[in-house]
Amino acid sequence: MAEEVKKRVFSGVQPTGKVTLGNYLGAIRNWTPLQEQYDCLFCVVDLHSLTVTQVPAELRKNTLDLVALYIACGLDPDKSALFIQSHVHEHAELAWILDTIAYVGELNRMTQFKDKSRKHADNINMGLMNYPVLMASDILLYQTEYVPVGKDQVQHVELTRNIAERFNARYSDTFAVPQCLLSKSGNSIKSLLEPTAKMSKSDPNDNAIITLTDSADTVRRKLRRAVTDSDTDVRCVHSSPSKPGVSNLLNIYSLCADVTVEEAEKQFEGKGYGVFKDAVADAVIAVLEPIQAEQKRLLSDKAYLENVLGQGAEKASRIAQKTLAKVYRKVGLIPRVR
Repeated sequence: MAEEVKKRVFSGVQPTGKVTLGNYLGAIRNWTPLQEQYDCLFCVVDLHSLTVTQVPAELRKNTLDLVALYIACGLDPDKSALFIQSHVHEHAELAWILDTIAYVGELNRMTQFKDKSRKHADNINMGLMNYPVLMASDILLYQTEYVPVGKDQVQHVELTRNIAERFNARYSDTFAVPQCLLSKSGNSIKSLLEPTAKMSKSDPNDNAIITLTDSADTVRRKLRRAVTDSDTDVRCVHSSPSKPGVSNLLNIYSLCADVTVEEAEKQFEGKGYGVFKDAVADAVIAVLEPIQAEQKRLLSDKAYLENVLGQGAEKASRIAQKTLAKVYRKVGLIPRVR
């Protein structure tokens, strides 16, 4: 019997800012079980980060830190291809071809372009507008069938689907049309200070987020300052809409302690916010400490990380070269004679 071909999954994170607890619970942690079921490629999307001005030395450090973090969070280089986006030049080459398929109007409507244009009004560059096309290139280059995303990224995957279908209709079937794998956990992790907004690593207030590199003391301090309300009952927003801050902490606790929100509500019934926040801190610290220790160990072995990245880029390049060659042939470009 022929060996079953696994469906392909692709995802990536920018090496900018510090990875938050929300990034981990909503994305990276959920990638680990996918390795058993799918053919997975996980990328550090360093080219995407250039849409905002970067300090080169910091970008290089953050990129390697993120690779180590991927592995520390459970990604296995023997099961998944781990690589850096800029190490596979086909990403940028396919993006140019897809630029000729994408429409200015649809790129102007992208939520992230609008948000980043407001935040970086002094640097509204073409990369900000073309960001979703490069993301489409990332996905379509590997004939990706599933993209694990949070709700805030669905719009980008929908654009990718539109571009793939448009190309296929114009040039015949070339790309797999990807589907979203929506995360069921972590989507609701909010800012500690603005619990109606997503916890974001670009938040200018460091006290609003928990990062995966925060010390135990820092985690405890931030959570003690987290917004709650004037009440003292630990209840979720589903049963009490006026309690978004408490609901956010309940979600964090349930995901870190591996209990349901309902179980957590019962656990802290009548105990007050002080006890509750300390328990949330304990649960978060228990998750972060082994990740931090493993990341530190991995960063001390640069040769190992370089080997992982080399192998990952080699696998990714083999797939990417086949796709790009097919695209070039379909659009009428003459292949180079070697």
